[in-house]
Amino acid sequence: MFDKVEYWIELCDDDLKTAIILYKNKQFLWMGFLCHLVAEKALKAVITLKTSEAPPKIHSLDKLAEIGGIYNTLTENQQKLLDKLTPLQIEARYPEYKERISVLLTQQYCENLLAETEDFVCWIKTQL
Repeated sequence: MFDKVEYWIELCDDDLKTAIILYKNKQFLWMGFLCHLVAEKALKAVITLKTSEAPPKIHSLDKLAEIGGIYNTLTENQQKLLDKLTPLQIEARYPEYKERISVLLTQQYCENLLAETEDFVCWIKTQL
C-alpha cells in the first residue's frame, strides 16, 4: 500500500516543481491549474493510505478531503485554500472562463496561492 501512497506524493511533488517554474515564468493560469493538481494528488495519497483503496476519479478537493477523513481537521485557511483551488481545475481549461479567471490571478495572488499550496502539501505529508 505504501508504494501507492508514495506514487501520489511523487506526482504531487513533481507538479509542485512545475507550478513553481510556471510562476517564475508568469504563467499564472497554468500555475493555478497545477496548484489544484498538487492538492488533489496530496489528498488522493491520504485516501489511499486511509482506505487502502484507489481514490475516486473526482476533482472536488472538499469531497476528496471528506473521503480521506481529514476535512474536519483542516484549518479554516486550509478549507479556504481548497475553495480557491477547486475552480482553477475547471476554469483554467475552458476559454469562456479563461479571461475571467486570469484577471484574478495576479502575481501577488499567485505568490500567495503557491505558498499556501506548498504549506498544505507539507501538512498533508505529516498526516501520512
